[in-house]
Amino acid sequence: MKRIIEAYIRRKNPNFKFDEKVTNYLLWLLFRDKFFSLIRGVFFYLKRIQKPKGLILGRRVKFFYTKNMQIGSMVKIDEGAFLSALGTGRLIIGNNTSVGAYSRLEISMTFNDLGKHIHIGDHVGIGQFACLGGAGGLTIGDNCIIGPYLSCHPENHNFGDDSTLIKNQGVSRKGIKIGQNCWIGAKVTILDGVTVGDNCVIAAGAVVTKDMPANSVIGGVPAKVIKSRLNHLKQAV
Repeated sequence: MKRIIEAYIRRKNPNFKFDEKVTNYLLWLLFRDKFFSLIRGVFFYLKRIQKPKGLILGRRVKFFYTKNMQIGSMVKIDEGAFLSALGTGRLIIGNNTSVGAYSRLEISMTFNDLGKHIHIGDHVGIGQFACLGGAGGLTIGDNCIIGPYLSCHPENHNFGDDSTLIKNQGVSRKGIKIGQNCWIGAKVTILDGVTVGDNCVIAAGAVVTKDMPANSVIGGVPAKVIKSRLNHLKQAV
């Protein structure tokens, strides 16, 4: 059983190999859990008269405004996640993408000023407890790997008038864009108006407040470019 599953996974990841301590019993437990998650996904789609696409759902996953969602094939959404597609644009999740347990993906946080969109690419892995908003628009490119507790906030509160409560001064929205093939560490916060280029690495705990060029290693509060990955790649060659 172990060799069969390993051979199948290697079709997508040629370098994959199970740890020696992974037994057939452990694989059976994993298969049993994923089987029931797949069944939940099938019933989710059948209930909405849509063709099942291999959706894998954990327990207590909740959806709001599903007609505004586009979910690709072989998407995995873990336990306790909440997805709301209420907005002027759509909530799109690409193929072979996973959303970690207890994450929240919400285009809009309010009914009086609907948000724009959340677009997540193919082969993206989002860790547990992510908080992703789409007020000003959020785009995450293909093949990104993301640690737990990512926060993306594509909206800012105005506060320039000291005679008016901040909550009554409205908001500004520019949007957040994350390029392809990025590795984002745990507990990273990305603020409104930021574009992160392709192939970037963002250190755990960083607060990204401005645009970051492609191929950068980024860290700090506020975050800055620590070094370029291009130099490292040249040395490796």
